[in-house]
Amino acid sequence: MITLTLLEAQNKTPIQNWRFDESTVIRVGRAADNDIVLDSNLVSRYHLELRNTNANQVDSWEIISKGTNGTFLNGVLVTQAPLTSNCFLQLARGGPIFKLEFLKCELNPIEPTSAQIPAAESQSCTHEGNSPDNLFCIYCGKPLSIQLTIRHYQVLRTLGQGGMGTTYLAWDPAGVTTNHPKLLVLKQMNADMAKIAKARELFQREADTLGLLNHPGIPKYYDFFIENKKKYLAMELIHGQDLEKYVYRKGPTTVNQAIEWMMQTCEILDYLHEQNPPLIHRDIKPANLMVRNSNNRIVVLDFGAVKEIGTAPGTRIGAEGYCAPEQERGQPLTQSDLYAIGPTLIFLLTGENPFKYYRQQRRSFRFDVAKVPTITPKLKELIDKVTEPLPRDRYQTAKEVAAALAALL
Repeated sequence: MITLTLLEAQNKTPIQNWRFDESTVIRVGRAADNDIVLDSNLVSRYHLELRNTNANQVDSWEIISKGTNGTFLNGVLVTQAPLTSNCFLQLARGGPIFKLEFLKCELNPIEPTSAQIPAAESQSCTHEGNSPDNLFCIYCGKPLSIQLTIRHYQVLRTLGQGGMGTTYLAWDPAGVTTNHPKLLVLKQMNADMAKIAKARELFQREADTLGLLNHPGIPKYYDFFIENKKKYLAMELIHGQDLEKYVYRKGPTTVNQAIEWMMQTCEILDYLHEQNPPLIHRDIKPANLMVRNSNNRIVVLDFGAVKEIGTAPGTRIGAEGYCAPEQERGQPLTQSDLYAIGPTLIFLLTGENPFKYYRQQRRSFRFDVAKVPTITPKLKELIDKVTEPLPRDRYQTAKEVAAALAALL
């Protein structure tokens, strides 16, 4: 029996786990017919093979690398080499990392297991020698600390607390939700907010919306339930950093990077706007745009404010500086989401709140970025058009904005 655990690059925490009981060849790559399929531009279509060289021995495996960008075994570039338990495989420098382990076949397969080794073998582990930042023991694979258990979810850490509720990092050890052990985000609605009809509506709306959507730029929906009169939403954990934190930590981005991220955002908005009926996100801003560590691609977060076109005008939702005039009046359109691309570009290129550049020009308020050195005249034209006060004067579709952005690269 062999297990492969995909690890998060920075903290080496488990993301996904595969177990192969009787396989003699395991193929890994981007192509759909691999045993493990990875979505990373650094990974080749058929990147590597793991082969059992002696069916009578559990640990007689070797690696054969076929990837263009190479494969690293415990940090060493290899083309073919024997494998040992607890080794680390990296597909390309900066690419996905796996931990490989051999398990004895006589172990009881029914007994609950952690992501890495059977619980029966890890009960006596003292967890000594682990870094304070580790979520899981590097020896037995079990969580180092469980704050509380909600249904079958083990809460490992509190990610954030706000007016709406609390967000947890949770572990599903038996894979009840996703069919394999997995880290995920568990959002809990505060009891006080549950008394407010609008808050209940927004929380339920996020669950309903995520359950209907399927796009790599939108977090996957896993579960929605009520426990002890509290509502919970389980969803995909995105390993990355939102653009607001990214810029505050690293400073303004390059023009090309800002354009590429906004093109990716437009692709996701196009998917939402093409739904039937069209969906308007209503809260596009840097804090709701996450960059995945694995492939540097955008994921749009926070679908509690999503609204269908054609429904009655509602509550004003949107961040100051990013909210279109018609959305301020409670009448959002798909072009309202596109409006937010302009101020987001300003933030990415200046590191400052775009509201700082919002000034009255003649009869209306506009973004005045003529003196920002990193914003070229052509990019200024794009920002001006996407933030026109009247929706009819803007780009009409996300595809149009993406095309205009691409022309600037």
